[in-house]
Amino acid sequence: MRTFLLLLPLALAACGQSDNDAAGPDGVTPAEARQLDDAAKAIDINTTTANATEAPQ
Repeated sequence: MRTFLLLLPLALAACGQSDNDAAGPDGVTPAEARQLDDAAKAIDINTTTANATEAPQ
């Protein structure tokens, strides 16, 4: 019985939502939001690099 009482909090902690399961108010999980931010940064870097190499008109 004592072992059961010691393991009960661990078992309940394993039942919580993970980072990928908990969707925010916009319906996007935190992991998806990070991926979208990374993609937006990559697009911004590519756009500024392309603009920097164009000849001024």
